[in-house]
Amino acid sequence: MTTPSIAFTRSPTAGANTQSVHVATPSDGTTLLHAVRYAPRLPWPDIGRYAKWSVSSFKYGFGAECLIDNDPDTFWHSDGPQPHFITVEFPRKMAIQKLSIYLSFPLDDSYTPSTLAIRAGTGPSDLQDVRVLTLDKPDGWITFDISSEASEEGEGFKPVHAYVLQIIIVTNHMNGKDTHVRGLRVLGPLEEMIRQPQNLPLDQDPFPWSSAKFKMYQTIR
Repeated sequence: MTTPSIAFTRSPTAGANTQSVHVATPSDGTTLLHAVRYAPRLPWPDIGRYAKWSVSSFKYGFGAECLIDNDPDTFWHSDGPQPHFITVEFPRKMAIQKLSIYLSFPLDDSYTPSTLAIRAGTGPSDLQDVRVLTLDKPDGWITFDISSEASEEGEGFKPVHAYVLQIIIVTNHMNGKDTHVRGLRVLGPLEEMIRQPQNLPLDQDPFPWSSAKFKMYQTIR
């Protein structure tokens, strides 16, 4: 797979040390660099909370939980042979639009990823490459589409529908061996925010039967 050229749009840095900073979000699929430590507040829904997260290896106390704890001072620290990877498994097929990842070259030096490969599929054995991203000394949250296939409307890119998403750290800066990733969010399409009631678990019925007559017969005696 050829590596696509990446055009970055740098978001405002005001309030860089505060949580949930609002940032501009272009609709043309441009990769965004948010020069902030805490995850920026984006319009795309965070669907990663529905998934099971795992990593290829980790040092004790620096596991997958550090990717999603909303703490910019913690990080996943790999501890094994390359390539290192993060696996995100959903209970059903999901529409996945973007990834937002926090990397910091000033803090992590040779532990900072320089090339990411994104794979998706129905299971660990049939993952296909969907995107490759090359980075140069990043510092902040980078938000990008995981697909390079243009949408039918002509703006932005199509989402990828998958049960499993895998983020592979292909290379690090300065040929570093192990890697640090300080935060990661998996984002769905904008229409998912409209379709799903807010904070509704995937296994919960959005239109539950709740009449008194139904509740009389909801358990088997």
